[in-house]
Amino acid sequence: MPILELKHAAGRTAIHAERGLISDATVWRGMLSGRVLIVTDRTVAGHYLQPLIQTTADCRPAELILPPGEQFKTVEQWMAIIDKLTSIGAQRDATVVALGGGVIGDLAGFAAASYMRGIRVVQAPTTLLAQVDAAIGGKTGFNLQSGKNLVGAFHQPAAVMIDVETLATLDERDYRAGLAEVVKYGAIRDVGFIDWLEAHREELTQRRADVLEQTVARAVQHKIEVVEADERESGQRALLNFGHTFGHAIETATGYERFRHGEAVAIGMSLAARLGVRLGELAEDQAARLVNLLCALGLPTELPDGLGAGRLVEHMQLDKKNRAGRIRLVLLDTLGRARVRDDVEANHLLELFES
Repeated sequence: MPILELKHAAGRTAIHAERGLISDATVWRGMLSGRVLIVTDRTVAGHYLQPLIQTTADCRPAELILPPGEQFKTVEQWMAIIDKLTSIGAQRDATVVALGGGVIGDLAGFAAASYMRGIRVVQAPTTLLAQVDAAIGGKTGFNLQSGKNLVGAFHQPAAVMIDVETLATLDERDYRAGLAEVVKYGAIRDVGFIDWLEAHREELTQRRADVLEQTVARAVQHKIEVVEADERESGQRALLNFGHTFGHAIETATGYERFRHGEAVAIGMSLAARLGVRLGELAEDQAARLVNLLCALGLPTELPDGLGAGRLVEHMQLDKKNRAGRIRLVLLDTLGRARVRDDVEANHLLELFES
């Protein structure tokens, strides 16, 4: 896969994607400056921290290992990164390397955005979800008990280093969760991608390397096109939130412990599709096709028992994407075409959750 480039207000982000990239010192040499801090979590550290330290040995990187999981995407872990930067004497030419999934990318990215009003961050995503979505586009931040990603900033990475070989060691559940974000691109803007995913679903579940490379490349290109058209999410970038308003409410209601982010998004996309059918705006066979694909990829599509409808609506009403007190949802007109809606009444959501 060739080097891709994301153009944004602050300049350009080079996106490298190839097998064995974590061990390619030649590519990494041009990415780092000043004091270097590699931030990762315990799970990823066991596989890739020492190889990356060896690759970047010329820069004498410091390291910080955080606990894994969405429940640790908190102000305390962000502060731990800030404290580490100060302890190693990092100055404005320093570089933070985010080695891990979306949680590490968001935390390390926000630390880089806020330390000395902004230093370099290089994203090195090791999960499928991060490779196709979270590491690209500059969204950073952490969660509060009252809601997901309520604190954060846009801070574009200097580079994104995607090594698809890291997906071989990814936990099965985390891998499948990443496929939800892949399906999202097809659902909102490329029905041909849905066709392709349906045709290659077995190879995807088997993690066949050549199919994964094609999948990541196509998803990354979609993310680049959307971000370049709307970097600060004032327009079409909001379409990337398909399934996320529902999904974030589910994550918050379950304390960020019961579901992986992608699992919650898969349920959210299914709910959004069913809502479109209930509103008479999406054909039932289109919704069924989306739900069937998610199921075939091993993703959940149903709300679990015990989540109160009223509680979910309350969490949706606090979602950061809302405007003027209105819940903003992304709904499908058909597979491959979506739009943002803020006119869905709470009673429709209650009926959906209770059905």
